[in-house]
Amino acid sequence: MQLHRRNQHPIGILKNAIYDYFDTNYANKFDKFDDLSPIVSVKENFDDVLVPPDHVSRSYNDTYYIDPQTVLRCHTSAHQAELLSKGYKHFLVTGDVYRRDSIDSTHYPVFHQMEGVRVFRPIDWESSGKDGTTYAAEDLKKCLEGLARHLFGAVEMRWIDTYFPFTDPSFELEIYFKEKWLEVLGCGVTEQEILNRSGNADDVAWAFGLGLERLAMVLFDIPDIRLFWSSDERFTSQFSGGQLGMKFKPFSKYPPCYKDMSFWISESFTENNLCEVIRGVAGDLVEEVTLIDNFTNKKGMTSHCYRITYRSMERSLTDEEINDLQWNVREQVESKLNVVLR
Repeated sequence: MQLHRRNQHPIGILKNAIYDYFDTNYANKFDKFDDLSPIVSVKENFDDVLVPPDHVSRSYNDTYYIDPQTVLRCHTSAHQAELLSKGYKHFLVTGDVYRRDSIDSTHYPVFHQMEGVRVFRPIDWESSGKDGTTYAAEDLKKCLEGLARHLFGAVEMRWIDTYFPFTDPSFELEIYFKEKWLEVLGCGVTEQEILNRSGNADDVAWAFGLGLERLAMVLFDIPDIRLFWSSDERFTSQFSGGQLGMKFKPFSKYPPCYKDMSFWISESFTENNLCEVIRGVAGDLVEEVTLIDNFTNKKGMTSHCYRITYRSMERSLTDEEINDLQWNVREQVESKLNVVLR
């Protein structure tokens, strides 16, 4: 649906606001890409950004594999090595990314990310009296603090040391917003191995990545991630001005319907695969899937009970409709996940 390329959609509005910041502060410096294919190789998605061979993100339970060597990208970092190898030194990559995940108001199997990379030559830092890594880290923090102020105003911020396979040192930026600390993005100084492989061995670089839905939900007061995909005019018309400061006004909240399902799990069972099956049947009519009970009997068999919340964003659902969905969900879960319904 190319939400990030729509100027009157919250995702596109936020992308353009970030573009404005970089255009204002780094005139004509950053190349922008927002139309790169989400179908990438395992090498591009994982190996090129130094994700370890045994990392959980490589699992079929977490990533959408098209075939053993091809995936739907999990992050926009999948294009980093290729763009560096082609000689790009400052760039922003925006696009749709895909991950198997839980079902609730903030998780969806497709969302949008923006990646930023800036490369420095030795001439950039040698006169500063600092080493390249220190110079890049300080520039990164200055840049991203400015971006946070551009989006959120004069907010309190803090930096958290963290770990990513592709940067060292690595940081998360948090802002104090609406009475709580909110993680805005992850970033760091690019691992030298990535630069070495791409023909930039003498250079240093920084990189950041942020989730557009996560920030847009906060900036526009959007309570449920499914709304971004709605074509209901009561949603879409609210953003026709293309303005960042717009606050979403909820239309009628339709009643939820709860259905519980219990089954004995197998060794191969994962919650992500359960959510994938349920979403495959019910689509955006499923609002949340929650584990509400589990126990293991004397024979060593483990039972899980999940509560499925059905709710449409646009209309009231009928009992008959929900019952049909639930029976279909039960059949699909039993046949696809090798579980025994109780």
